[in-house]
Amino acid sequence: MIISRTPFRISFVGGGTDLSAFYRRQAGAVVSTAIDKYMYITVNHYFDDSIILKYSKTELVKRVGDIKHPLLRECLRRVGIQKGVEITSMADVVAGTGLGSSSSFTVGVLHALYAHLGRFKTAEELAREACEIEIEVLKEPIGKQDQYIAAYGGLQFLEFMPDESVRVDPLICPAKTKAQLHARLLLLYTGATRSASKILRRQRANYDAKAAGLRRLRELAEFGRRELQLGMVDSLGELLHEGWQIKRSLADGISNPRIDRAYDAARKAGAVGGKILGAGGGGFLLLFCKPGRQDRVAAALPGWRRIPFQFESEGSKIIYVAK
Repeated sequence: MIISRTPFRISFVGGGTDLSAFYRRQAGAVVSTAIDKYMYITVNHYFDDSIILKYSKTELVKRVGDIKHPLLRECLRRVGIQKGVEITSMADVVAGTGLGSSSSFTVGVLHALYAHLGRFKTAEELAREACEIEIEVLKEPIGKQDQYIAAYGGLQFLEFMPDESVRVDPLICPAKTKAQLHARLLLLYTGATRSASKILRRQRANYDAKAAGLRRLRELAEFGRRELQLGMVDSLGELLHEGWQIKRSLADGISNPRIDRAYDAARKAGAVGGKILGAGGGGFLLLFCKPGRQDRVAAALPGWRRIPFQFESEGSKIIYVAK
């Protein structure tokens, strides 16, 4: 039996520039961090030649081609396993909430399947193969940041190059700076999930009209990296606010009246900036608060569940191996 543990992530600034419509014209960039919310994948030998899959549904099939779950089907094809395997998934957070769960799932499945075969894969290989499966094979209209932060972990400045390569540059800053950053962040669950693909398809269709906004998001990622490395933590709040104003203009469905009202109430209570994580439309609201204002801001949004979290320095890893 093999168990992999792969972190989810929160993205601060630059989201959207990791889409091919942008980075194939000029390099995109994102500041993102892994957090201590995880996807767990268990892989085990099955007692006969069948394939059994347990996620929100259960599948029992004889051939890989009969698998309905597209990510599991393509991961098995990629590693070359044809039969006699059982795969189970569990997660700390429900899917469709903007924490990169589908990519953490893909990275975690690949990691566990390769380990099941006794094969080592680097973080770069896991991230690249997850991107190939999700974007090239399954044609999902997503970017590359989620796969890379899931594989590498940590607080990273990610650059997405026109030649399809990705540069992973850890943000070098003292532990004190990271502690100050964490102390200002508040993560709230909106209570709603959404389809990221639908929103991202609309955003991709609007690329030419929104190119200037995306270029500015790239600049904000550069500023965010610089300010954090200089220890200027409070600058990130205004960057988040500006980034959210740009992001919500990129496509219909990224925000809605309920989210807008909540964001305005949070700002009045002491939040400097924030954003809906992921594609938008629901999931988690990340807020950057003035020092000591987290409780007051949370109280201003009754019914929005507060989710405690910590930064995670490690990416996908194998946490259990048994024969």
